[in-house]
Amino acid sequence: MDDEQRRVGREIQRRTGPTFHVATRLLPPRYREPTYVLYGFFRIADDVVDTTVETDPSAQRAELERIRTAVLGDRAVEEPVLRAVRALRREHDIPAEEIDVFLDAMERDVSETRYETYEDLETYLRESAVAVAYMMLAVLDPTQGEAARPHAKALGEAFQLTNFLRDVKEDIDEYGRVYLPRRTLRAHGVSEADLASGQFSPGFAAAMRTELERAERLYRKGVVGIRYLPEDSQFAIVLAAVLYAEHHRLIRVNGWDVLSTRPELGTTTRLKLVARTWWRWRRDPDPEAVFYDVSAVSESSGAAIPDSTPNLERRPDETRLSSR
Repeated sequence: MDDEQRRVGREIQRRTGPTFHVATRLLPPRYREPTYVLYGFFRIADDVVDTTVETDPSAQRAELERIRTAVLGDRAVEEPVLRAVRALRREHDIPAEEIDVFLDAMERDVSETRYETYEDLETYLRESAVAVAYMMLAVLDPTQGEAARPHAKALGEAFQLTNFLRDVKEDIDEYGRVYLPRRTLRAHGVSEADLASGQFSPGFAAAMRTELERAERLYRKGVVGIRYLPEDSQFAIVLAAVLYAEHHRLIRVNGWDVLSTRPELGTTTRLKLVARTWWRWRRDPDPEAVFYDVSAVSESSGAAIPDSTPNLERRPDETRLSSR
């Protein structure tokens, strides 16, 4: 990879993924630069389908196929990030299958906008979040790669589910997608019309709690495997998990209402979490212990988390706590 390829990947991540960017910056250079490039690739593909402009689905599919050919083929490629991904594939032995299934997920977003059950959603997660996790695992190249693999899968799924919970209103308003399983919504008396209109209710709060607890079970499984990663990469991965999971605290504090307020981490919050995680890491670099001491996820399901008591009866027009 050349400097231009690294620079473009880094800038894409800084601009579009500030939370993950904070953790990436704390990786050693041999992992950091490839991570910038991979994130740039993911965003380039994602932007093909995440657009509010009226677009012909066949044109979107054609563009994704062009990206696939650029990364997996042999023809000359102009885009710096796509050239860099091709180089990364060779250097880190990233399986072509993971590139393929990730781009399959982007194609799925063109036409599939609803998921009946969580099991249906898992197929999408395998193609998107888990493919990303496996590509990152190839870059980190742990000596116990097979042992780390199921935990990397779980952590990738957890991060993606956190994004879905955070972005419920944005996904339906801007992209016409609903990633909360229909079965969960129906079980709590929530309709898609309620989501589209921003109608917060105790039922919606209960649906959010159900899916948030599912995500937190995945965080618990995921962080177990951080100990299998190279030692000099572990802090950054723990920090990424802490930062993503912090959205759960905001969701709880705001009474599970993500329809009127999108939970976002401000710069001050991120910096405080970096400092707290680093201070705890310096005392004892145990990934699980650090995660449970600092993050918004408890070590066991149902345990109390400070400042995160849900209020299911809170009205949607009440003042929300700032996420900044």
